Amino acid sequence: MTDERPHTPMLDRVAGPSDLRSLPDDDLATLAGELRAEVISAVSETGGHLGSSLGVVELSVAIHAVFNTPMDKLIWDVGHQCYPHKILTGRRDRIRTLRTKGGLSGFTRRAESHHDPFGAAHSSTSISAALGFAVGRDTGRSTGDAIAVIGDGAISAGMAYEAMNNAGAEGRRLFVILNDNEMSIAPPVGAMSGYLSGLYGQDPVARMASLAEGFEAALPAPMREGAKRARQMVTGLAGSGTLFEELGFQYIGPIDGHDMDQLLPVLRAARARATGPLLIHCCTVKGKGYVPAETSADRGHGVSKFDPVKGPQASAKGGAPSYTSVFGAALSDEAARDDRIVAVTAAMPDGTGVAKMAERFPARVFDVGIAEQHGVTFAAGMAASGLKPFCAIYSTFLQRAYDQVVHDVALQGLPVRFAIDRAGLVGADGATHAGAYDVGYLGNLPGFTVMAAADEAELMHMVATAAAHDTGPIAFRYPRGAGTGVALPERGEILEIGRGRVIRDGEDVAILSFGAHLATCRSAVALLEAEGISTTLADARFAKPLDTDLLMRLVGGHRALITVEQGAEGGFGSIVMHELARRGAFDTGLILRNVCLPDRFIEQATPEEMYEDAGMTAADIAARVRDALEPQSRRVVPLRRV
Repeated sequence: MTDERPHTPMLDRVAGPSDLRSLPDDDLATLAGELRAEVISAVSETGGHLGSSLGVVELSVAIHAVFNTPMDKLIWDVGHQCYPHKILTGRRDRIRTLRTKGGLSGFTRRAESHHDPFGAAHSSTSISAALGFAVGRDTGRSTGDAIAVIGDGAISAGMAYEAMNNAGAEGRRLFVILNDNEMSIAPPVGAMSGYLSGLYGQDPVARMASLAEGFEAALPAPMREGAKRARQMVTGLAGSGTLFEELGFQYIGPIDGHDMDQLLPVLRAARARATGPLLIHCCTVKGKGYVPAETSADRGHGVSKFDPVKGPQASAKGGAPSYTSVFGAALSDEAARDDRIVAVTAAMPDGTGVAKMAERFPARVFDVGIAEQHGVTFAAGMAASGLKPFCAIYSTFLQRAYDQVVHDVALQGLPVRFAIDRAGLVGADGATHAGAYDVGYLGNLPGFTVMAAADEAELMHMVATAAAHDTGPIAFRYPRGAGTGVALPERGEILEIGRGRVIRDGEDVAILSFGAHLATCRSAVALLEAEGISTTLADARFAKPLDTDLLMRLVGGHRALITVEQGAEGGFGSIVMHELARRGAFDTGLILRNVCLPDRFIEQATPEEMYEDAGMTAADIAARVRDALEPQSRRVVPLRRV
């Protein structure tokens, strides 16, 4: 008789990692297949980082099956590959809320689960954090082993090597898993599977290094050279030693990150016998197991909602061009006119738009990898040589290079042009990627020129202005997504430094907008005009140097002044306030209000929902104007003597 009882999917039997540890290895392999299907299904409904998550399905299962998480601390570098991890750690019922308002984060987040011991969304932090947990364990804290999973891109950043150098010197028990999804070494990895599995399952970790060093000899001749090249590519050394070993780590690999028969015994042996820092080099395929992702140019890195059968599709053309594409085209055109223009990006040529320039002038575009610090100083060196470098980096990532901006650029007055993409709130990536702080951290630097584009035509003007600016560092910021649909000029105009513009004149109140919230300010003005409040609207263009003539005109001719910006407190509004205070404007009873991001992090949602949460809609701006014009808003409250 055949058993006709319905089959219960393996994934339905897993409430948490402890359930994995009671399953036989064959069932874990089956579970990995179901987990991959669940990730594809969920991301098809939410969008998100598909390829990176599919690449670590087997690795996620194996780590949770071998290590005692959450007592053992599993730290995913960047965190954009953590969807399988979230499903396995009790969040499967919420996985279809990924990256939506009130839903699961697209990255690891401490507040979300005790299975996320360290939050991440920027790269190259995992080894440092893991070493911190290792010290906590060794000094009596209630924590077990620390496991950092870091990609081949993230490990190229300086911070990762600083951490490895420190970890090697400390000599503490620590696991680093290098998730390498860039090497084309599938044949040798396949041949190593049986060989390494048998050896690693039996031999002490003390002998693993020598076994790994000699694995080429056991391979068939055609594969031997390929394996040797793979090892050299990641270690940078031609001999049998590795860079990781020079830093004090034992090195195992490369091994197949999709072969459960290899992953499980290697991880078990490592956990049972490691005494110091150990690096396990796993080769994986980004987008593994889903043909549309595996065959796409970016391996399905970031996708919108899609049909699971057809796979992620390119978005339909139409509507206003994105700010990023406008920047890329404008920069390429300026580069065609001036052969001194070069561009620097930190592993984001497509995301920043400089890929367009790279198509036309490949020798003048430099992708430095995930190395913003190096990228900024590299640009400074090129500026010192007489070139005109455009350093194109997202606002949130430029934070990583702030010392270089100060010490290597501003202090020397070098004309590096900073193209700051993703300014303001960015939607589903949430607070970790918000471009909220650049106006504040650049506006306080002597000699810096800071601009913000109100629309895509203004962005073209600012690219041209930056290209012509040779007297010091200059930055211009612009948001993510589509522009406003304004007509674009054939070529950007060179703006007069420190000069804003009046959009429309009114009599009662003035709104001074800085950046891409100008369209929202226009809507607020329409609301106010319907109520009989005559409003002047101006576009500052520059936060530094500030257009003081325009500012004093607005102050002198209106009952109140409202500044508006897509940035945090301490930015444009503060610059205006300081200038007015220096001029004694508040002694005359000036009413000033600032509309900006509140002093808290804004959680993930659509950009529209995030700005509503921040109190920055057109209705909110109109309400601030009405409040400023109320008689009680002009009362002077005396200070109490304490």
